[in-house]
Amino acid sequence: MKIVILESLGISDEEFNIISKPLTDSGHELVVYNDGKLDDETIKVRIKDAEVLVLANTALSSEVIDAAEKLKYISIAFTGYNHIDLGKCKEKGIKVSNAAGYSTNSVAELTFGLITALLRNIVPLDAVTREGGTKNGYRQIDLNGKTLGLLGTGDIGSAVAKLGLAYGCNVIAYNRSVNTELIDKGVEYKSLDEVLKESDIVSLHIPLTDETKNLINKDKLALMKTSSFLINTAIGPVVDHDALAEALHNGTIAGAGLDRVEMEPPVPTDYPILAAPNTVLVPHVGFATEEAMVRRAKITFDNIVKWEQGAQENIVI
Repeated sequence: MKIVILESLGISDEEFNIISKPLTDSGHELVVYNDGKLDDETIKVRIKDAEVLVLANTALSSEVIDAAEKLKYISIAFTGYNHIDLGKCKEKGIKVSNAAGYSTNSVAELTFGLITALLRNIVPLDAVTREGGTKNGYRQIDLNGKTLGLLGTGDIGSAVAKLGLAYGCNVIAYNRSVNTELIDKGVEYKSLDEVLKESDIVSLHIPLTDETKNLINKDKLALMKTSSFLINTAIGPVVDHDALAEALHNGTIAGAGLDRVEMEPPVPTDYPILAAPNTVLVPHVGFATEEAMVRRAKITFDNIVKWEQGAQENIVI
């Protein structure tokens, strides 16, 4: 069986060899591309004879999938899968799985890194200190005792809730279904608008759907406290970033910490949120710890073994 790994998985050669050993020991051919060439025409050539395809967050259109005449299975080294044309995969009988759970703790930890950076003004104070300045004029705010509002309590949202409780936060949440374990720990579920109105920090952990696209818009931002902060380590387009930039300029909210915007980095230099005040931005790194990359590769290759054995674990279609 020919297995094509379309892009780097971010691990060492030694780790790759260890994790892929069950597949190579079974006699499967692994073809790895690490040169970063991910345009459609290149991909078509590279996956033409592939029976199994491994990729992370590279988009895979119906046209590209059609070019893979022997393709039976796609193992996505990523939590999301909306970048794959699932309709075309279903039409061609191609099974698809994702690497659910590999970055849960990594993203949750970054969420609190962004929160702390905003509450303690770490980024501007670093620059001030290097220029011989002091803390004068910069606020310092405790996280303990604040109301942390979560939109979404899936795996990552739940991990953030537990960390928030450990920090001494009052944790409230909005989700289509409730998590009784979180309720038992003290999390209170409320309506979307109630969470936005009552929270000192609103942290987003929801997927992108037709219903959630631009969910955080001008009207929803206006519900938030002027002293509150918005954190997004989920998916960019759930926020209307033009409206967010305006809200930050106008003082509608106090600040924002973003790991995700509407596009993958690099972000255009004229993108409005770059000029917004009290904003901490990182280029989609929540998932990218060294430990998470190893977990991701292991799940991705384990999924191939399980699929070959007929298991349905992590199969999304």
